[in-house]
Amino acid sequence: MAAPITHHTIAIAQVIQIVQGARQHGLDVDAILKRSGIAPALLDSPLSRVTQGQYAALIIVLRRVMHDELWGLCRHPLKLGSFVQSCRLLVQCRTLGEALHTGFQFYHLMLDDFVPRMAVSQGVVSVRLVSRGERDTALAYAERSFCFFSYGLASWLVARRIPLLDVTYPEADAPYTTDAERLFQAPVRYGRCRLGFRFDARWLDLPVVQNTQSLKEFLLQAPASLLVKYRDQSSLTERIRRLLRRHLAAEMPSLEAVGQALAMTPQTLRRRLRDEGQGYQAIKDDLRRDVAIEYLGQPELTLPDIALHLGFSEASTFHRAFKGWTGLSPGVYRQTHLPPPGA
Repeated sequence: MAAPITHHTIAIAQVIQIVQGARQHGLDVDAILKRSGIAPALLDSPLSRVTQGQYAALIIVLRRVMHDELWGLCRHPLKLGSFVQSCRLLVQCRTLGEALHTGFQFYHLMLDDFVPRMAVSQGVVSVRLVSRGERDTALAYAERSFCFFSYGLASWLVARRIPLLDVTYPEADAPYTTDAERLFQAPVRYGRCRLGFRFDARWLDLPVVQNTQSLKEFLLQAPASLLVKYRDQSSLTERIRRLLRRHLAAEMPSLEAVGQALAMTPQTLRRRLRDEGQGYQAIKDDLRRDVAIEYLGQPELTLPDIALHLGFSEASTFHRAFKGWTGLSPGVYRQTHLPPPGA
């Protein structure tokens, strides 16, 4: 029996950055957060995290109140309907290469603060964003978001994750990109001013398999679908997360036992995890934290219930662990964890 899927949670720093535009425009950010199912108190705890559903809801709320598909982060708004119109154009394309060219041409017309560009050289495609004016932290977050969603949309068009060679950020973005390697599942490099990603040019020949009917279904789930749909489930980290999820309520298997289950020696397992920038203990802690946040959003579960589901023999031990992960006790977190819109 397959273990339930546990989505990665999102650092509160992402929430703080995406509401910069609303804050600069003098809007009531606390009200916007509450409408998205996010308690404003979480912003005061740097280690706290939100679910992907909460973050996706925040994107939708910001888009509505700002009348801007880049959430007020740029000096010039991106008109509502731009994303839908671009998708309608892209599903008419024959190949990924044609779709990227068409999409970037479209956004050249729609964007005033930065432009996407694509070049092919020596069998490698380079996608980069070029700022048209002074780049502050709000514009930088808009550019990084556009870069990530462009990659997600490209993967959706061909119905598979396009493996990236690397992702490049300006050095000034380094403090804000701690989740980038996990989001793109590719090495992250820092340069003086370049923002973008690279992949093998042979992927440009992939056929676009989406159509107007699948687009309707896709738009009902966007942007949440772009956050998770084409994650590489074959990565060692994801395989271990799935394996450990089956054992959360009992004693976690040792690294040696996990290696045996995956037909690897402990040495090979450690080395491959290092290559993915991970450690076994960190995977266990992150999984428990993400599942705990998921359970805390289910009011029918008591805190002792959640502690048992996570393999803690005593609720007090769970309390200490959760506070170490998020900076908040589970009781306080549950009080600040608002129900989603419409609940």
